[in-house]
Amino acid sequence: MAKAESPTTRVSTKGQIVLPKAIRDRRGWVAGDELVIEERPEGVLLRTAPKETPTRFEDVAGSLGPFPRTVSIEEMHQAVLDEAVRRFRKAVDDRD
Repeated sequence: MAKAESPTTRVSTKGQIVLPKAIRDRRGWVAGDELVIEERPEGVLLRTAPKETPTRFEDVAGSLGPFPRTVSIEEMHQAVLDEAVRRFRKAVDDRD
């Protein structure tokens, strides 16, 4: 009984290879998937890169520390006015 021949591919001038569709289908690989490349003495091994799970707010909320106090509209207006005055004074001082 003859051994089935392994599929082959060529390296392009840009260093790219095309993975045979049958292999991509069996592995569930689609365009954009990340693969880990392991160099081994006998060749190169490709395997699916671990998927990063999105971070949930609940998982990190405790690491943020206590929330700062809320600021009133009046305090916001005063902060904007203070900054405008500071910038105006700086501009006037820079002209002298």
